[in-house]
Amino acid sequence: MKFEDLNLHPSLLKAVKDQNYTHPTAIQQQAIPLVLKKNDVLASAQTGTGKTAAFALPILHHLINEKDDNSKIKIRALVVTPTRELAIQIGENFTDYSKYNTIKNTVIFGGVKQGAQTSALNNGVDVLVATPGRLLDLMGQGFISLKDIGYFVLDEADRMLDMGFIHDIKKLLEKLPENRQSLFFSATMPKNIVGLSSQILKSPQRISVSPVSSTAETIKQFIYYTNKTDKKNLLLHILKDKEINQLLLFSRTKHGADRIVRDLKKNNIEAAAIHGDKAQNQRQKALQSFKDSKIRVLVATDIAARGIDIDKLSYVLNYDIPNESETYVHRIGRCGRAGETGVSISICEPEENEYARDIEKLINQKIEVIQNHPFPQTEKPMNTQQKKEFEKEKNRKKQEFFANRNKKSGNKTHNSRNYRR
Repeated sequence: MKFEDLNLHPSLLKAVKDQNYTHPTAIQQQAIPLVLKKNDVLASAQTGTGKTAAFALPILHHLINEKDDNSKIKIRALVVTPTRELAIQIGENFTDYSKYNTIKNTVIFGGVKQGAQTSALNNGVDVLVATPGRLLDLMGQGFISLKDIGYFVLDEADRMLDMGFIHDIKKLLEKLPENRQSLFFSATMPKNIVGLSSQILKSPQRISVSPVSSTAETIKQFIYYTNKTDKKNLLLHILKDKEINQLLLFSRTKHGADRIVRDLKKNNIEAAAIHGDKAQNQRQKALQSFKDSKIRVLVATDIAARGIDIDKLSYVLNYDIPNESETYVHRIGRCGRAGETGVSISICEPEENEYARDIEKLINQKIEVIQNHPFPQTEKPMNTQQKKEFEKEKNRKKQEFFANRNKKSGNKTHNSRNYRR
């Protein structure tokens, strides 16, 4: 099947051709015809399967055909997504697809001043892409009305719930018109997601696209087995390779990402982190600096990395092996794009050995092990009892630390009171 077979508006086919799209992906083949027929859709699909085009192109098709050149522009389509980066990426896609028509879109998200966003809204938009918090905020201020929404998309629903947006979504649902077409995308479908979808969709058509389980042949994959305490030094050892001039590094946690950046800077390696605790302007500045090669290493958490697309990125590094194998595939898919070659490097501590084996099962290939390095793995993974004892000891030390800190704080307060007397 080719895009020409999907009966999309000619202006969209022309824009798609400019993007070098020739054949629709599985999610696009299934979703576009259903959305064109005005069906509600419940889709299980991962990031990276082409789902933005799966909902953006047919929605744009409807908006083009419905648009009255003499009427005032009003928000007819709303896309809600969990992260700022993903919202920006979706907005850019809508802009690309609208290149040869008059449909206007804008993106709103928190963490930045609202002036530019409210100006765009006041000038009129057909499509609004938003994160939940800023959307509700601007609705409350009277800048946004949802009364004309004919098309509603909830994207990355599982991440939305993981990030605590369930109450915001329920508030939005109360404001949406009953008569609308709704599209619901989620990578996973646990009970709470299915329950939420039943509040949004009417007699939906279900689509399921298998999780990405293969990696591009252009990506060479390597893994270093080491001990947890040696990860930092091993990373510095790897970065002695001057060919690695631009590295996207994945950390499991926000605190871990910040710690890695501090360690790299101490060793004169320019680095920056992007994660949910960073302000939007900080995240955009870090990303732009990385794209402009002003920093060598960009450290990201998985959620913050959604929507990141860097041309000709050659190196990706998993500082922490993900416990979800599909996440590994998405991470390393950031490099080696559009036929370019890429290199994926993973650093594996004993407790992550099992995750590495699961990844190899999913991708159905062995990842090449780098044996000759100065920090080999000498420790064994802990068994269940050892893990319990380790956690118990860690909690004991934590409680002891806070008790001592409170004790010292109390002494300082007592001494200061004596001094004032």
